[in-house]
Amino acid sequence: MSDIEIARQANKKPIQEIGAKLGIPSDDLLPFGHDKAKVSAEFIAKQADKPNGKLILVTAINPTPAGEGKTTTTVGLGDGLNAIGKKAAICIREASLGPCFGMKGGAAGGGYAQVVPMEDMNLHFTGDFHAITSAHNLLSAMIDNHIYWGNEQEIDIRRVAWRRVMDMNDRALRQIVCSLGGVANGFPREAGFDITVASEVMAILCLANNLADLEKRLGDIIIGYRRDKTAVYCRDIKADGAMTVLLKDAMQPNLVQTLENNPAFVHGGPFANIAHGCNSVVATTTALKLADYVVTEAGFGADLGAEKFMDIKCRKAGIAPDAIVIVATVRAMKMNGGVKKDDLGNENVEAVKKGCANLGRHIENVKNFGVPAIVGINHFVTDTDAEVQAVKEYVQNLGSEAILCKHWAKGSEGIKELATRVSEIAESGQAQFSPLYPDEMPLFEKIETIAKRIYRANEVIADKKIRDQLKQWEADGYGHLPVCMAKTQYSFTTDPNLRGAPTGHSVPVREVRLSAGAGFVVVVCGEIMTMPGLPKKPSSETIFLNDEGQIEGLF
Repeated sequence: MSDIEIARQANKKPIQEIGAKLGIPSDDLLPFGHDKAKVSAEFIAKQADKPNGKLILVTAINPTPAGEGKTTTTVGLGDGLNAIGKKAAICIREASLGPCFGMKGGAAGGGYAQVVPMEDMNLHFTGDFHAITSAHNLLSAMIDNHIYWGNEQEIDIRRVAWRRVMDMNDRALRQIVCSLGGVANGFPREAGFDITVASEVMAILCLANNLADLEKRLGDIIIGYRRDKTAVYCRDIKADGAMTVLLKDAMQPNLVQTLENNPAFVHGGPFANIAHGCNSVVATTTALKLADYVVTEAGFGADLGAEKFMDIKCRKAGIAPDAIVIVATVRAMKMNGGVKKDDLGNENVEAVKKGCANLGRHIENVKNFGVPAIVGINHFVTDTDAEVQAVKEYVQNLGSEAILCKHWAKGSEGIKELATRVSEIAESGQAQFSPLYPDEMPLFEKIETIAKRIYRANEVIADKKIRDQLKQWEADGYGHLPVCMAKTQYSFTTDPNLRGAPTGHSVPVREVRLSAGAGFVVVVCGEIMTMPGLPKKPSSETIFLNDEGQIEGLF
Protein backbone atom coordinates (compact mmCIF):
# COMPACT_ATOMS: atom_id res chain seq x y z
CA MET A 1 0.00 0.00 0.00
CA SER A 2 1.04 3.61 -0.50
CA ASP A 3 1.77 5.92 2.42
CA ILE A 4 -1.56 7.69 2.09
CA GLU A 5 -3.48 4.39 1.96
CA ILE A 6 -1.72 3.23 5.13
CA ALA A 7 -2.49 6.55 6.81
CA ARG A 8 -6.19 6.28 5.91
CA GLN A 9 -6.43 2.93 7.71
CA ALA A 10 -4.98 4.38 10.91
CA ASN A 11 -6.85 3.54 14.10
CA LYS A 12 -6.60 7.04 15.53
CA LYS A 13 -7.48 7.77 19.13
CA PRO A 14 -9.13 10.99 20.32
CA ILE A 15 -6.46 13.62 20.83
CA GLN A 16 -7.44 13.89 24.52
CA GLU A 17 -6.21 10.31 25.02
CA ILE A 18 -2.88 11.17 23.36
CA GLY A 19 -2.52 14.22 25.59
CA ALA A 20 -3.29 12.09 28.67
CA LYS A 21 -0.23 9.95 27.89
CA LEU A 22 1.88 13.04 28.58
CA GLY A 23 -0.21 14.29 31.47
CA ILE A 24 -1.88 17.10 29.50
CA PRO A 25 -5.42 17.71 30.82
CA SER A 26 -8.23 18.00 28.28
CA ASP A 27 -8.85 21.60 29.33
CA ASP A 28 -5.33 22.51 28.20
CA LEU A 29 -5.84 21.08 24.72
CA LEU A 30 -7.36 23.39 22.12
CA PRO A 31 -8.82 20.86 19.64
CA PHE A 32 -8.82 21.15 15.86
CA GLY A 33 -11.31 18.39 15.16
CA HIS A 34 -10.89 15.05 16.95
CA ASP A 35 -7.30 14.16 16.06
CA LYS A 36 -5.18 17.28 16.54
CA ALA A 37 -4.93 20.05 19.11
CA LYS A 38 -2.81 22.91 20.31
CA VAL A 39 -1.29 22.81 23.79
CA SER A 40 -2.15 25.88 25.83
CA ALA A 41 0.52 28.42 26.75
CA GLU A 42 -0.74 28.37 30.35
CA PHE A 43 -0.08 24.63 30.69
CA ILE A 44 3.37 24.97 29.11
CA ALA A 45 4.35 27.74 31.55
CA LYS A 46 3.50 25.46 34.51
CA GLN A 47 6.03 22.82 33.37
CA ALA A 48 9.10 25.09 33.69
CA ASP A 49 10.47 23.59 36.91
CA LYS A 50 10.25 19.95 35.82
CA PRO A 51 13.47 18.10 34.90
CA ASN A 52 14.25 17.42 31.24
CA GLY A 53 14.12 14.03 29.60
CA LYS A 54 16.77 12.74 27.21
CA LEU A 55 17.06 14.46 23.84
CA ILE A 56 17.80 12.39 20.73
CA LEU A 57 18.55 14.13 17.43
CA VAL A 58 17.89 12.36 14.14
CA THR A 59 19.90 13.65 11.20
CA ALA A 60 21.12 12.15 7.92
CA ILE A 61 23.62 12.03 5.12
CA ASN A 62 23.28 14.54 2.27
CA PRO A 63 19.94 13.85 0.55
CA THR A 64 19.88 12.04 -2.77
CA PRO A 65 17.09 11.09 -5.19
CA ALA A 66 17.47 7.58 -3.80
CA GLY A 67 15.75 8.63 -0.57
CA GLU A 68 16.97 8.53 3.04
CA GLY A 69 13.88 8.59 5.25
CA LYS A 70 14.88 10.90 8.09
CA THR A 71 11.34 11.78 9.19
CA THR A 72 10.26 8.16 8.80
CA THR A 73 13.12 7.11 11.09
CA THR A 74 12.29 9.86 13.61
CA VAL A 75 8.70 8.63 13.83
CA GLY A 76 9.76 4.99 13.88
CA LEU A 77 12.30 5.57 16.65
CA GLY A 78 9.72 7.33 18.77
CA ASP A 79 7.38 4.38 18.33
CA GLY A 80 10.25 1.97 18.99
CA LEU A 81 11.16 3.64 22.28
CA ASN A 82 7.54 3.43 23.43
CA ALA A 83 7.44 -0.22 22.34
CA ILE A 84 10.37 -1.10 24.62
CA GLY A 85 8.65 0.54 27.59
CA LYS A 86 10.01 4.09 27.44
CA LYS A 87 7.84 7.20 27.71
CA ALA A 88 8.75 8.95 24.46
CA ALA A 89 7.48 11.76 22.27
CA ILE A 90 8.61 13.01 18.89
CA CYS A 91 9.06 16.61 17.69
CA ILE A 92 9.06 17.38 13.97
CA ARG A 93 8.37 20.34 11.71
CA GLU A 94 5.21 21.22 9.84
CA ALA A 95 5.06 20.74 6.09
CA SER A 96 5.38 23.62 3.65
CA LEU A 97 3.00 23.70 0.70
CA GLY A 98 5.94 24.60 -1.56
CA PRO A 99 7.71 21.21 -1.52
CA CYS A 100 4.42 19.29 -1.12
CA PHE A 101 3.31 20.60 -4.51
CA GLY A 102 6.85 20.72 -5.84
CA MET A 103 9.09 17.67 -5.39
CA LYS A 104 8.37 16.13 -2.02
CA GLY A 105 4.66 15.35 -2.02
CA GLY A 106 4.43 15.21 1.79
CA ALA A 107 6.39 15.36 5.04
CA ALA A 108 4.75 13.14 7.65
CA GLY A 109 6.97 10.06 7.49
CA GLY A 110 6.15 6.97 5.49
CA GLY A 111 5.00 3.37 5.50
CA TYR A 112 4.13 2.21 9.02
CA ALA A 113 6.14 5.02 10.61
CA GLN A 114 3.91 8.02 10.00
CA VAL A 115 2.30 10.88 11.85
CA VAL A 116 -1.44 11.28 11.30
CA PRO A 117 -3.70 12.88 10.15
CA MET A 118 -1.37 12.78 7.14
CA GLU A 119 -3.51 14.80 4.71
CA ASP A 120 -4.16 17.58 7.23
CA MET A 121 -0.50 17.77 8.20
CA ASN A 122 0.56 18.29 4.61
CA LEU A 123 -2.23 20.72 3.66
CA HIS A 124 -2.80 23.76 5.90
CA PHE A 125 -2.78 21.75 9.19
CA THR A 126 -3.81 24.18 11.97
CA GLY A 127 -3.09 27.30 9.95
CA ASP A 128 0.27 28.20 11.55
CA PHE A 129 1.98 28.89 8.23
CA HIS A 130 -0.87 31.12 7.12
CA ALA A 131 -0.56 33.11 10.35
CA ILE A 132 3.19 33.47 9.82
CA THR A 133 2.66 34.55 6.22
CA SER A 134 0.03 37.09 7.29
CA ALA A 135 2.16 38.52 10.10
CA HIS A 136 5.16 38.82 7.80
CA ASN A 137 3.19 40.53 5.04
CA LEU A 138 1.43 42.82 7.51
CA LEU A 139 4.87 44.21 8.28
CA SER A 140 5.55 44.55 4.55
CA ALA A 141 2.32 46.49 4.08
CA MET A 142 3.07 48.73 7.06
CA ILE A 143 6.55 49.55 5.72
CA ASP A 144 5.19 50.74 2.38
CA ASN A 145 2.32 52.52 4.13
CA HIS A 146 4.76 54.31 6.45
CA ILE A 147 6.77 55.49 3.45
CA TYR A 148 3.60 56.61 1.65
CA TRP A 149 2.32 58.70 4.57
CA GLY A 150 5.36 60.90 5.00
CA ASN A 151 8.11 58.44 6.00
CA GLU A 152 8.61 59.75 9.54
CA GLN A 153 11.44 57.27 10.14
CA GLU A 154 13.22 58.50 6.98
CA ILE A 155 13.54 55.00 5.53
CA ASP A 156 15.73 54.98 2.43
CA ILE A 157 13.52 53.15 -0.07
CA ARG A 158 16.67 51.83 -1.75
CA ARG A 159 17.59 50.09 1.51
CA VAL A 160 14.33 48.40 2.52
CA ALA A 161 15.54 44.99 3.72
CA TRP A 162 12.15 43.31 4.28
CA ARG A 163 10.83 41.15 1.43
CA ARG A 164 7.37 39.62 1.17
CA VAL A 165 6.65 35.89 1.53
CA MET A 166 4.25 33.19 0.41
CA ASP A 167 4.16 29.47 1.19
CA MET A 168 4.61 28.26 -2.37
CA ASN A 169 7.45 27.75 -4.83
CA ASP A 170 7.16 30.62 -7.31
CA ARG A 171 10.31 31.68 -9.15
CA ALA A 172 8.43 34.51 -10.94
CA LEU A 173 8.26 36.42 -7.65
CA ARG A 174 11.92 36.27 -6.68
CA GLN A 175 12.53 39.81 -7.96
CA ILE A 176 9.70 42.28 -8.50
CA VAL A 177 9.02 46.01 -8.68
CA CYS A 178 6.20 47.09 -6.38
CA SER A 179 4.07 50.24 -6.03
CA LEU A 180 3.73 50.79 -9.76
CA GLY A 181 0.67 52.58 -11.11
CA GLY A 182 0.98 56.20 -10.11
CA VAL A 183 0.95 58.49 -7.09
CA ALA A 184 -1.90 56.72 -5.28
CA ASN A 185 0.06 53.47 -5.11
CA GLY A 186 3.16 54.80 -3.40
CA PHE A 187 6.82 54.98 -4.34
CA PRO A 188 8.05 52.33 -6.82
CA ARG A 189 10.96 50.22 -5.61
CA GLU A 190 12.61 46.87 -6.18
CA ALA A 191 11.38 44.09 -3.94
CA GLY A 192 10.81 40.34 -3.99
CA PHE A 193 9.30 37.30 -2.33
CA ASP A 194 10.85 34.51 -0.27
CA ILE A 195 9.08 31.28 0.66
CA THR A 196 7.39 31.48 4.08
CA VAL A 197 9.72 28.93 5.64
CA ALA A 198 12.63 31.33 4.95
CA SER A 199 10.85 34.19 6.73
CA GLU A 200 12.52 35.68 9.78
CA VAL A 201 9.07 35.53 11.39
CA MET A 202 9.18 31.73 10.99
CA ALA A 203 12.62 31.63 12.62
CA ILE A 204 11.45 33.91 15.44
CA LEU A 205 8.39 31.78 16.16
CA CYS A 206 10.61 28.68 16.27
CA LEU A 207 13.18 30.25 18.61
CA ALA A 208 10.95 32.31 20.95
CA ASN A 209 10.26 31.00 24.44
CA ASN A 210 6.82 32.59 24.92
CA LEU A 211 4.59 35.40 23.66
CA ALA A 212 6.55 38.12 25.46
CA ASP A 213 9.80 36.87 23.92
CA LEU A 214 8.05 36.60 20.55
CA GLU A 215 6.92 40.23 20.65
CA LYS A 216 10.37 41.47 21.67
CA ARG A 217 12.03 39.51 18.86
CA LEU A 218 9.51 40.80 16.32
CA GLY A 219 10.27 44.33 17.47
CA ASP A 220 13.99 43.65 16.95
CA ILE A 221 13.52 42.89 13.22
CA ILE A 222 15.50 45.31 11.06
CA ILE A 223 13.19 46.39 8.23
CA GLY A 224 15.62 48.71 6.45
CA TYR A 225 18.07 51.56 6.80
CA ARG A 226 18.04 55.35 6.67
CA ARG A 227 20.27 57.39 4.37
CA ASP A 228 22.79 57.64 7.20
CA LYS A 229 22.73 53.79 7.28
CA THR A 230 21.24 53.57 10.77
CA ALA A 231 18.81 50.69 11.21
CA VAL A 232 15.03 51.04 11.29
CA TYR A 233 13.33 48.39 13.45
CA CYS A 234 9.89 46.82 13.29
CA ARG A 235 9.00 48.49 16.58
CA ASP A 236 9.84 51.90 15.09
CA ILE A 237 6.76 51.67 12.85
CA LYS A 238 4.71 50.02 15.62
CA ALA A 239 4.07 46.72 13.81
CA ASP A 240 5.26 44.31 16.51
CA GLY A 241 2.06 44.30 18.59
CA ALA A 242 -0.28 43.51 15.71
CA MET A 243 2.09 40.83 14.40
CA THR A 244 2.08 39.18 17.82
CA VAL A 245 -1.72 39.18 17.82
CA LEU A 246 -1.72 37.33 14.49
CA LEU A 247 0.76 34.78 15.87
CA LYS A 248 -0.87 34.24 19.28
CA ASP A 249 -2.40 30.86 18.43
CA ALA A 250 0.37 29.83 16.03
CA MET A 251 2.84 30.10 18.92
CA GLN A 252 1.17 27.15 20.68
CA PRO A 253 2.59 23.77 19.59
CA ASN A 254 0.42 21.20 17.83
CA LEU A 255 -0.14 17.73 19.26
CA VAL A 256 -0.98 14.80 16.98
CA GLN A 257 -0.19 11.06 17.02
CA THR A 258 1.76 8.39 15.21
CA LEU A 259 0.13 5.36 13.58
CA GLU A 260 0.85 3.56 16.86
CA ASN A 261 -0.94 6.28 18.86
CA ASN A 262 2.15 7.81 20.41
CA PRO A 263 2.37 11.59 20.98
CA ALA A 264 3.96 13.82 18.37
CA PHE A 265 4.51 17.57 18.55
CA VAL A 266 4.50 19.14 15.09
CA HIS A 267 5.38 22.82 15.14
CA GLY A 268 7.23 25.31 12.95
CA GLY A 269 8.93 24.58 9.66
CA PRO A 270 12.09 26.46 8.65
CA PHE A 271 14.08 24.78 5.87
CA ALA A 272 17.63 23.79 6.77
CA ASN A 273 19.14 24.88 3.46
CA ILE A 274 17.94 28.50 3.76
CA ALA A 275 17.05 28.80 7.45
CA HIS A 276 17.88 26.94 10.68
CA GLY A 277 15.86 23.81 9.93
CA CYS A 278 14.48 22.84 13.35
CA ASN A 279 11.04 22.59 14.91
CA SER A 280 10.14 25.13 17.59
CA VAL A 281 11.97 25.58 20.86
CA VAL A 282 8.58 25.68 22.61
CA ALA A 283 7.60 22.26 21.25
CA THR A 284 10.95 20.64 22.06
CA THR A 285 11.31 22.09 25.56
CA THR A 286 7.69 21.23 26.38
CA ALA A 287 8.18 17.65 25.21
CA LEU A 288 11.35 17.38 27.31
CA LYS A 289 9.32 18.26 30.41
CA LEU A 290 6.59 15.73 29.65
CA ALA A 291 8.47 12.69 28.26
CA ASP A 292 11.53 10.70 29.34
CA TYR A 293 12.80 10.62 25.73
CA VAL A 294 12.26 13.18 23.00
CA VAL A 295 13.18 12.30 19.41
CA THR A 296 13.53 15.29 17.12
CA GLU A 297 14.91 15.82 13.63
CA ALA A 298 16.85 18.57 11.89
CA GLY A 299 16.44 19.24 8.20
CA PHE A 300 18.51 17.75 5.36
CA GLY A 301 22.00 16.37 6.08
CA ALA A 302 24.04 16.76 9.25
CA ASP A 303 26.20 19.42 7.56
CA LEU A 304 23.17 21.74 7.56
CA GLY A 305 20.39 20.70 9.94
CA ALA A 306 22.45 19.11 12.70
CA GLU A 307 25.04 21.90 12.67
CA LYS A 308 22.31 24.53 13.00
CA PHE A 309 20.44 22.49 15.60
CA MET A 310 23.52 22.50 17.80
CA ASP A 311 25.04 25.88 16.99
CA ILE A 312 21.77 27.84 16.88
CA LYS A 313 18.85 26.02 18.53
CA CYS A 314 20.72 24.35 21.38
CA ARG A 315 22.69 27.54 22.04
CA LYS A 316 19.51 29.66 22.15
CA ALA A 317 17.35 27.19 24.09
CA GLY A 318 19.93 25.92 26.57
CA ILE A 319 19.41 22.28 25.60
CA ALA A 320 21.80 19.57 24.41
CA PRO A 321 21.38 16.20 22.66
CA ASP A 322 22.25 13.02 24.54
CA ALA A 323 22.60 10.92 21.39
CA ILE A 324 22.48 11.40 17.63
CA VAL A 325 21.15 9.02 14.96
CA ILE A 326 22.49 9.49 11.43
CA VAL A 327 20.11 8.00 8.86
CA ALA A 328 21.53 6.40 5.72
CA THR A 329 20.35 3.96 3.08
CA VAL A 330 22.20 1.41 0.99
CA ARG A 331 20.62 3.01 -2.07
CA ALA A 332 22.01 6.43 -1.19
CA MET A 333 25.45 4.94 -0.55
CA LYS A 334 25.38 3.44 -4.04
CA MET A 335 24.31 6.74 -5.56
CA ASN A 336 27.17 8.51 -3.74
CA GLY A 337 29.38 5.76 -5.15
CA GLY A 338 28.44 6.69 -8.72
CA VAL A 339 25.49 4.40 -9.47
CA LYS A 340 22.64 5.88 -11.52
CA LYS A 341 19.14 5.95 -10.01
CA ASP A 342 17.78 3.38 -12.49
CA ASP A 343 20.48 0.89 -11.45
CA LEU A 344 20.09 1.18 -7.67
CA GLY A 345 18.15 -2.09 -7.44
CA ASN A 346 21.19 -4.11 -8.55
CA GLU A 347 23.68 -5.34 -5.96
CA ASN A 348 26.91 -3.33 -6.04
CA VAL A 349 28.96 -3.73 -2.88
CA GLU A 350 31.92 -1.79 -4.25
CA ALA A 351 29.74 1.23 -4.99
CA VAL A 352 28.34 1.01 -1.44
CA LYS A 353 31.87 1.05 -0.02
CA LYS A 354 32.85 3.98 -2.22
CA GLY A 355 29.73 5.96 -1.31
CA CYS A 356 30.19 5.44 2.41
CA ALA A 357 32.67 8.32 2.45
CA ASN A 358 29.74 10.74 2.65
CA LEU A 359 28.36 8.92 5.69
CA GLY A 360 31.81 8.82 7.27
CA ARG A 361 32.19 12.57 6.94
CA HIS A 362 28.91 13.14 8.78
CA ILE A 363 29.90 10.77 11.58
CA GLU A 364 33.18 12.65 12.05
CA ASN A 365 31.41 16.01 11.97
CA VAL A 366 28.83 15.05 14.58
CA LYS A 367 31.58 13.92 16.92
CA ASN A 368 33.02 17.46 16.68
CA PHE A 369 30.14 18.49 18.94
CA GLY A 370 30.98 15.92 21.62
CA VAL A 371 27.85 13.81 21.11
CA PRO A 372 27.94 10.05 20.43
CA ALA A 373 26.51 9.06 17.03
CA ILE A 374 24.94 5.83 15.84
CA VAL A 375 23.86 5.03 12.27
CA GLY A 376 20.36 3.87 11.42
CA ILE A 377 20.27 2.02 8.08
CA ASN A 378 16.79 2.64 6.70
CA HIS A 379 15.98 -0.64 4.95
CA PHE A 380 14.76 -0.98 1.37
CA VAL A 381 13.59 -4.32 -0.04
CA THR A 382 16.31 -4.23 -2.71
CA ASP A 383 19.11 -4.12 -0.11
CA THR A 384 21.23 -7.27 -0.03
CA ASP A 385 22.90 -8.73 3.06
CA ALA A 386 26.35 -8.06 1.58
CA GLU A 387 25.54 -4.40 0.96
CA VAL A 388 24.18 -3.90 4.47
CA GLN A 389 27.21 -5.63 5.93
CA ALA A 390 29.51 -3.32 3.96
CA VAL A 391 27.90 -0.29 5.61
CA LYS A 392 28.08 -1.87 9.06
CA GLU A 393 31.77 -2.70 8.68
CA TYR A 394 32.61 0.78 7.39
CA VAL A 395 30.86 2.42 10.35
CA GLN A 396 32.47 0.02 12.82
CA ASN A 397 35.92 0.95 11.50
CA LEU A 398 35.12 4.57 12.41
CA GLY A 399 34.47 3.56 16.01
CA SER A 400 30.68 3.75 15.77
CA GLU A 401 27.95 1.25 14.98
CA ALA A 402 25.18 0.85 12.41
CA ILE A 403 21.86 -0.92 12.97
CA LEU A 404 19.50 -2.10 10.24
CA CYS A 405 15.99 -0.66 10.72
CA LYS A 406 12.77 -1.97 9.12
CA HIS A 407 10.30 0.50 10.63
CA TRP A 408 8.86 1.50 7.22
CA ALA A 409 7.52 -2.04 6.73
CA LYS A 410 7.09 -3.19 10.34
CA GLY A 411 6.59 -0.08 12.47
CA SER A 412 8.05 -0.16 15.97
CA GLU A 413 8.78 -3.91 15.73
CA GLY A 414 11.34 -3.18 13.01
CA ILE A 415 13.33 -0.59 14.98
CA LYS A 416 13.43 -1.98 18.53
CA GLU A 417 17.14 -2.81 18.25
CA LEU A 418 18.01 0.80 17.42
CA ALA A 419 15.65 2.11 20.11
CA THR A 420 17.28 -0.09 22.75
CA ARG A 421 20.79 0.96 21.77
CA VAL A 422 19.90 4.66 21.55
CA SER A 423 18.35 4.60 25.02
CA GLU A 424 21.50 2.95 26.39
CA ILE A 425 23.71 5.62 24.82
CA ALA A 426 21.45 8.45 26.00
CA GLU A 427 21.49 7.13 29.56
CA SER A 428 25.24 6.48 29.60
CA GLY A 429 26.24 10.13 30.04
CA GLN A 430 28.73 9.91 27.15
CA ALA A 431 27.58 13.19 25.60
CA GLN A 432 29.77 16.18 26.37
CA PHE A 433 28.05 18.69 24.14
CA SER A 434 29.85 21.79 22.96
CA PRO A 435 28.97 24.14 20.07
CA LEU A 436 31.41 24.40 17.19
CA TYR A 437 32.45 27.98 18.01
CA PRO A 438 32.14 30.44 20.92
CA ASP A 439 29.85 33.47 20.91
CA GLU A 440 32.76 35.91 21.01
CA MET A 441 34.40 34.63 17.80
CA PRO A 442 34.18 37.25 14.98
CA LEU A 443 31.41 36.60 12.45
CA PHE A 444 33.66 35.87 9.49
CA GLU A 445 35.70 33.42 11.56
CA LYS A 446 32.46 31.63 12.48
CA ILE A 447 31.70 31.25 8.78
CA GLU A 448 35.22 29.96 8.16
CA THR A 449 34.95 27.53 11.08
CA ILE A 450 31.83 25.91 9.64
CA ALA A 451 33.24 25.89 6.09
CA LYS A 452 36.52 24.28 7.15
CA ARG A 453 35.46 21.95 9.96
CA ILE A 454 32.07 20.81 8.58
CA TYR A 455 32.30 21.29 4.79
CA ARG A 456 36.10 20.64 4.70
CA ALA A 457 36.65 23.65 2.45
CA ASN A 458 40.04 25.30 2.04
CA GLU A 459 38.69 28.84 2.02
CA VAL A 460 35.70 31.14 2.18
CA ILE A 461 35.47 33.64 -0.66
CA ALA A 462 33.77 36.92 0.28
CA ASP A 463 34.38 40.33 -1.25
CA LYS A 464 35.26 43.45 0.73
CA LYS A 465 31.66 44.67 0.83
CA ILE A 466 30.54 41.51 2.65
CA ARG A 467 33.46 41.53 5.07
CA ASP A 468 32.87 45.22 5.83
CA GLN A 469 29.18 44.53 6.45
CA LEU A 470 30.04 41.81 8.95
CA LYS A 471 32.44 44.17 10.75
CA GLN A 472 29.77 46.87 10.86
CA TRP A 473 27.31 44.45 12.45
CA GLU A 474 29.95 43.56 15.02
CA ALA A 475 30.40 47.26 15.79
CA ASP A 476 26.62 47.56 16.13
CA GLY A 477 26.58 44.85 18.81
CA TYR A 478 25.66 41.78 16.77
CA GLY A 479 29.05 40.06 16.74
CA HIS A 480 27.94 37.49 19.34
CA LEU A 481 25.28 36.00 17.05
CA PRO A 482 25.64 32.55 15.49
CA VAL A 483 25.67 32.20 11.70
CA CYS A 484 23.05 30.38 9.62
CA MET A 485 24.50 29.04 6.38
CA ALA A 486 22.19 29.07 3.35
CA LYS A 487 23.68 26.46 1.04
CA THR A 488 22.69 23.59 -1.22
CA GLN A 489 21.65 20.51 0.75
CA TYR A 490 22.95 18.06 -1.83
CA SER A 491 26.69 18.44 -1.25
CA PHE A 492 29.31 19.50 1.27
CA THR A 493 30.26 22.06 -1.37
CA THR A 494 28.13 24.76 -2.99
CA ASP A 495 27.90 22.60 -6.15
CA PRO A 496 24.78 20.40 -5.82
CA ASN A 497 26.18 17.86 -8.26
CA LEU A 498 29.36 17.10 -6.28
CA ARG A 499 28.53 14.09 -4.13
CA GLY A 500 30.64 12.05 -1.74
CA ALA A 501 33.07 13.72 0.66
CA PRO A 502 35.01 16.34 -1.31
CA THR A 503 37.80 18.39 0.25
CA GLY A 504 39.85 21.41 -0.76
CA HIS A 505 37.00 23.37 -2.29
CA SER A 506 35.98 27.02 -1.85
CA VAL A 507 32.78 28.38 -0.31
CA PRO A 508 31.68 31.58 -2.09
CA VAL A 509 29.50 33.92 -0.01
CA ARG A 510 27.02 35.81 -2.19
CA GLU A 511 25.41 37.95 0.48
CA VAL A 512 24.79 38.19 4.22
CA ARG A 513 21.54 39.11 5.95
CA LEU A 514 21.11 40.18 9.57
CA SER A 515 18.15 38.48 11.25
CA ALA A 516 18.32 40.55 14.43
CA GLY A 517 14.97 39.32 15.74
CA ALA A 518 15.73 35.65 15.22
CA GLY A 519 19.23 36.21 16.53
CA PHE A 520 21.50 34.99 13.75
CA VAL A 521 23.27 36.12 10.59
CA VAL A 522 22.19 34.39 7.37
CA VAL A 523 25.10 33.65 5.03
CA VAL A 524 23.92 33.00 1.47
CA CYS A 525 26.40 30.77 -0.38
CA GLY A 526 26.65 29.83 -4.05
CA GLU A 527 23.44 29.74 -6.08
CA ILE A 528 21.02 28.83 -3.28
CA MET A 529 17.58 30.47 -3.61
CA THR A 530 15.36 31.68 -0.76
CA MET A 531 12.37 31.35 -3.10
CA PRO A 532 12.44 27.90 -4.79
CA GLY A 533 10.87 27.17 -8.15
CA LEU A 534 8.69 24.24 -9.15
CA PRO A 535 10.37 21.37 -11.06
CA LYS A 536 9.52 20.49 -14.66
CA LYS A 537 6.97 17.92 -13.47
CA PRO A 538 5.76 19.14 -10.05
CA SER A 539 3.97 16.83 -7.62
CA SER A 540 0.92 19.09 -7.97
CA GLU A 541 0.25 17.55 -11.40
CA THR A 542 -0.66 14.24 -9.75
CA ILE A 543 -2.45 15.49 -6.61
CA PHE A 544 -6.26 15.35 -6.95
CA LEU A 545 -9.55 14.29 -5.34
CA ASN A 546 -10.77 10.83 -6.34
CA ASP A 547 -14.40 9.86 -6.94
CA GLU A 548 -14.87 9.26 -3.22
CA GLY A 549 -13.66 12.75 -2.36
CA GLN A 550 -10.34 11.47 -0.98
CA ILE A 551 -7.00 13.12 -1.68
CA GLU A 552 -4.64 11.23 -3.97
CA GLY A 553 -1.01 11.99 -4.82
CA LEU A 554 0.40 12.88 -1.40
CA PHE A 555 3.19 10.53 -0.36
